[in-house]
Amino acid sequence: MSTSEVVAATVGTTVLESESACTAVWTPQAGAVVSFSGIVRNHDGGQEVASLSYSAHPTAQTVIADVAGAIAEKYDGVRIWVGHRTGPLQIGDAALVAAVASAHRGTAFAACSELVDTVKAQVPIWKEQVFADGSVEWVGVSDAPA
Repeated sequence: MSTSEVVAATVGTTVLESESACTAVWTPQAGAVVSFSGIVRNHDGGQEVASLSYSAHPTAQTVIADVAGAIAEKYDGVRIWVGHRTGPLQIGDAALVAAVASAHRGTAFAACSELVDTVKAQVPIWKEQVFADGSVEWVGVSDAPA
């Protein structure tokens, strides 16, 4: 029986804050809280990014919850918070935030790393980047569900 808990697993337009995620997962039993913030940067592939927006498939909320649940099952005794933004974001905004609390740092680091990698690989969210020269690139569209 797992003693893990998914505190939150969300996809939406709400602003994401790492500090809030860390506070949400911490308990007196946690000797470690590890967090990740994927921040919108001003460049990609050698080009200046002017703006970007994230779009999500209707199943994205279910998939992110399933991913968080699977990580909670794999790593006993963790508390998980994960969220991904959608809609237009500005340079410096957090697009993906994850926090994992555990009694020990090794478990917290491993679970958080696997959580972020799995969210990026499996949750159907796509990024539209508009570059300073006016060109547009979609990231992740080839992985779209049928």
